[in-house]
Amino acid sequence: MISHIQKFLSYLEIEKNYSHHTLLNYRLDLEEFARFLGEEPVESVVYPTLRRFLAQIRGQDLKPRSVARKLSSLRSFLKYLQREGVIKNNPAALLMTPKLDKPLPHFLSEEEAAQIIEAPSSLRDKAIFETLYSTGIRVSELVGLDVDHVDFFSNIVRVMGKGKKERLVPIGDKALESMKQYIDARAHQSRALFLNKSGGRLSDRGVRNIINKYILREAMARHVTPHMFRHSFATHLLNRGADLRSVQELLGHVNLSTTQIYTHLTTDKLKSVYDKAHPRA
Repeated sequence: MISHIQKFLSYLEIEKNYSHHTLLNYRLDLEEFARFLGEEPVESVVYPTLRRFLAQIRGQDLKPRSVARKLSSLRSFLKYLQREGVIKNNPAALLMTPKLDKPLPHFLSEEEAAQIIEAPSSLRDKAIFETLYSTGIRVSELVGLDVDHVDFFSNIVRVMGKGKKERLVPIGDKALESMKQYIDARAHQSRALFLNKSGGRLSDRGVRNIINKYILREAMARHVTPHMFRHSFATHLLNRGADLRSVQELLGHVNLSTTQIYTHLTTDKLKSVYDKAHPRA
């Protein structure tokens, strides 16, 4: 079965352009299923086999979302094997994945966003915060930026997103100005945009450590992650009248349903508008 798993992962990487993180999750999930099967060949897997595996992973005290991910990995793998002619029928087609409630993303208020963006004395850190909030890009996309990905004339950043899909994202003047000041002043020259102290490309973890440093310094009574800049970007745009389709494009979401979760965060804003505007509110 291991050879089938390796071929499937190669297919996801080459044909589907899945990220390293996603491929790792698939590998871990499928290797767990391979251990469950033991000597039993994958060709002999039937629906009751999958039910026994499901009972086993549910006994591991996993979160429902983790169970759902494992089932999704298994379903995709068996569908691939059916398409390749390894198995005749896909027994996972009968498996039902429990519907999960999507947790509402946490975001900063406009005042909190301004507070943390203005906190750094470091030109690099200020440029990082400005860029995250101005563009709404993921931290992985931020650290992957090169200097030549930024069009300082047209206020556009070329971003390599999930699935290695490239998109163009607008960036504000304040973020660009912070970026220019940092590039002009930095000690090391590199094609990478944001550098660590050694002159190498800054990592995801490095960005998280930078944020944590300023949260402590500002004594902000909440946990802030790089992704909260992205959530705040989307929420603040919608609060100020941006349409959902535009925000979808800016975030690089494939499906509008992914973006729609942010509409739940604007309920208080809508209630406020209603209370002020409706004559019988």
